[in-house]
Amino acid sequence: MIGIIGAMEEEITNLKSHMEVFDVQTIAGMSFFKGAVKGTELVLVRSGIGKVNAGICTQILASVFNVDTVINTGIAGSLNAAIDIGDIVVSTSLVQYDVDARKFGYKLGEIPRMNIIEFPADKELTDKTESVFAALDLGVKLYKGMIATGDKFVSEDSLKAEIVNNFHAYCVEMEGAAIAQAAMLNNMKCVVIRAISDKADNSANVDYRTFEAKAIENMSKISLALVDSLK
Repeated sequence: MIGIIGAMEEEITNLKSHMEVFDVQTIAGMSFFKGAVKGTELVLVRSGIGKVNAGICTQILASVFNVDTVINTGIAGSLNAAIDIGDIVVSTSLVQYDVDARKFGYKLGEIPRMNIIEFPADKELTDKTESVFAALDLGVKLYKGMIATGDKFVSEDSLKAEIVNNFHAYCVEMEGAAIAQAAMLNNMKCVVIRAISDKADNSANVDYRTFEAKAIENMSKISLALVDSLK
């Protein structure tokens, strides 16, 4: 079973319009839409923003709906000058940049007593995403690399520089690594796909409002094509 997670209502509305919905269950304040797209069964859900919501949502997908493949779609801020607004970043790994237990001998981003900093994405899902993207001809570029997650909307140059220097991440957002961690603990395949809506700098307020809708539209097209490829 495939699970698709979007953090915001805007991120799942388009996808839901393409689904034949069989059932809706509300758990932990989240509505889980169980249905199918072109015969492929899936569960679509809006997790809400932030790592706690994302982790809880992923666990419910595993425990209640027996999901074994998780696709997280959404938008992010670019951390790489080459990655422009509208471009797509697909995770090869994910890190929680705001986990900091260095005073106890851990590395920045390392989850205490888990001995892990980067949560890997499923290579097959990453490669399939790249393939379906190439066939869509959206007029933007796709990059594969690390995605950084934290419970903050990054707009300060100093924080952006810190994340880049420590992790060399391609973009920053607020849910992906939590989903990847929960997926790993439940032996689920996972990929996080982000459309760049801003440059994660002082222009973020302007960029975000202008490009959010287009970014979400592209994400929906990629997600639908990816689901179709997983038949």
